[in-house]
Amino acid sequence: MLSVFVCGPQGLLRHEPEADGPAIPDEALWVDLLEPTPMEERHVEERLAIGVPTREEMREIEASNRLYEEGGALFMTATVVTKLDTDVPENAQITFILAGRRLITNRYVDPLPFRRFVSYAGRHPSICVSAPMMLAGLLEAIINRIADSIERVGADLDRTSEEVFAGSYRRAASRDFRVLLQRCGQNGELISKTRETLVSLARLLAFLQQSTGQEGVTQEVRSRYRTLSRDVLAMSDHASFLGTKVAFILDATLGMINIDQNNILKIFSMITVFLLPPSVIAAFYGMNFPHIPGLGAPWGHWAALGMMLVSSIVPYLIFRRRGWL
Repeated sequence: MLSVFVCGPQGLLRHEPEADGPAIPDEALWVDLLEPTPMEERHVEERLAIGVPTREEMREIEASNRLYEEGGALFMTATVVTKLDTDVPENAQITFILAGRRLITNRYVDPLPFRRFVSYAGRHPSICVSAPMMLAGLLEAIINRIADSIERVGADLDRTSEEVFAGSYRRAASRDFRVLLQRCGQNGELISKTRETLVSLARLLAFLQQSTGQEGVTQEVRSRYRTLSRDVLAMSDHASFLGTKVAFILDATLGMINIDQNNILKIFSMITVFLLPPSVIAAFYGMNFPHIPGLGAPWGHWAALGMMLVSSIVPYLIFRRRGWL
């Protein structure tokens, strides 16, 4: 789908071409390609005299060759995490092209920051004064979305940590380690993909700040790029900290599972020790020998039961005195 935006008096406006008019007018500020068809790609290339990378080219481009300048236009392909509200986040490639006074985006995903930015820019005309300013707004929307995701992961890790290290017996007995492991895995996957996105955006912003001679790159725009770079750096450090915390909670959860398993084995071992002496006494009096002490006496039955009871109580008292229970 090809979407063209122009700057109106109230903010960003979606351009609706007339039947006999061009699809991309001269005053177009932002040309957005969302899952474009080959015909739409050719139209953009012919109208704007640039080469738009295809989906296969965006995937195959090496990380070191995603930022380049060609024909006076800046081509920047970034890896952006999507589906942050689902259990399976994904990384997708989005290409940003600064060609003269226009911004061209080529993408095969529709992340929430793009929709939020279109809505925001439609009410704030100051954001659509130039293509570099538009790009700064788009990147800021993406970074804010990642910041919200990192904050949500941090809060979920705090809750997970409280459940793993539950102080009360009732809370400790009700915790489900399988759910805790699943949550740790999901948070770890999200943090991993988020860090990859932040690294990609950091390289893109550094490339933008080093570029010179682009139309519309004012001192205000460069200041916004520097602010975004600092935000990305701070978020990368925090994401690294959360990654370390995920690993710590994962190790702690596995340790708690081992402790619970050892406690279960300990209970069975104690029961075996308590029942072993009575079993020996019962086996002794169950042997088919005619001369066994007390076998024919009327008190023999009760004596055997008494010895079995005493032989099970004595190990219990010894274990309790040594603190093994």
